[in-house]
Amino acid sequence: MRSIPLSGSKFSLDASGVAGFFGGDEAVSAMATVHVYQGRKWLGWYNSPGSYLIAKRYGQLANSRFWDGLFPGVNTDPATLFELDGLKGPKFKGVESGSIIPETGHLASLMAKECQLKQGIDVPGRKTQPVGVTIVDLHYVPDATMAPKQLKKYTSALAFIPMSVSVGTCIACAFFEDWYSFSMILLGIIASGISCLVIGSGKFTFRHPIPSPGAPRGDGLLLTDNNIIVLLGQEGAVNSITRGKFSLNFESEPEYRNIGICSLILTAQFIAQLLLIPQAELFGQIMFITSLTVSWAYNSWLSSLDKGEIQRRLLLDVVLKRPLMTKYMLGTRTTMAVFVLLALNPSDPVKILDDILPNDTKVWRKWKSIILSRLRDGEKMHFQSADWDGGGFDGSETMLLKTLLGDAQAAYDGYADHQKLH
Repeated sequence: MRSIPLSGSKFSLDASGVAGFFGGDEAVSAMATVHVYQGRKWLGWYNSPGSYLIAKRYGQLANSRFWDGLFPGVNTDPATLFELDGLKGPKFKGVESGSIIPETGHLASLMAKECQLKQGIDVPGRKTQPVGVTIVDLHYVPDATMAPKQLKKYTSALAFIPMSVSVGTCIACAFFEDWYSFSMILLGIIASGISCLVIGSGKFTFRHPIPSPGAPRGDGLLLTDNNIIVLLGQEGAVNSITRGKFSLNFESEPEYRNIGICSLILTAQFIAQLLLIPQAELFGQIMFITSLTVSWAYNSWLSSLDKGEIQRRLLLDVVLKRPLMTKYMLGTRTTMAVFVLLALNPSDPVKILDDILPNDTKVWRKWKSIILSRLRDGEKMHFQSADWDGGGFDGSETMLLKTLLGDAQAAYDGYADHQKLH
């Protein structure tokens, strides 16, 4: 038998108690990337920490009395568990269809976030309460059900680092015949690899409703606090955002027995580590901790990736084929209202204008009638003194009407510049 390094040391590392918990949150978060990155499910063959927390989290998918007893908790669907669904989106108003969705879902929330982060083009004019308007031209109607192509990233290359370290430490333990550490590292590699394969076997799909034959265009507004999103496109393209969903489907559903078995293996791994790692030599314990540490660092890096950004890229680049998106910053809500009307060109602008600006005083009614008249006749919104003088208004009312018409002119000029760019 070869002499094991550090065999004479009286010092002992009892890593068994933390092996199942250390790095558990990072490992759970890293596991959620197996469905969005190409090849990720094949690259889980390393001694990952946090086996007990992974088993506890994903064991809740398994749906039967037996599994509920082993892994108690609320049974949920895979898409929600892997954070591919569950967010609440802004209110949607369909301009031509008349549909109103008080609270949209996950994909509309992703779209709202993308628009919020986008840099806006400043539209010259009066500034009081700036509002963003993002025009989204949805030129592509996705299939009713499709499997989005997984993203390519250097995660695959980096995965070889923890895999190499885990295999290397396992071989080192075998070379010096520390079979306790060898078996525990090997068990960790196998348990993690199988779990990645099984959890990654879920089919990642996108679904949205098929519009009725003869349905009008889906043009509409997503309304957030400081940003109006103008969706332009066919009903099938728009409802991809307002009613579409990401989902995960497993062959073992609805019981998800294979995921339950994986969770059971991970739990058994945790118990085995608890019992056997204290029996290992100091060298083997160091090898075991080394493999865990490198794997934890890799899991931490995976969990640091912005999952919202990943899903936004899947939605916009893969599902919707990169719609044209342009954001403008408008200085007042009046400017915003006119800009939105020009972008939508609705068949019934009266209702849209009243929805956006419910103001109903004498001055506002006059302003609305002027704006709607110009929209109907297709005239330029360049105003003269005759437009605001007269009409029985006193000095302050005349000044307000002139100011509001100036806002409308700024919106008109800003939208004319937008048309030149597109």
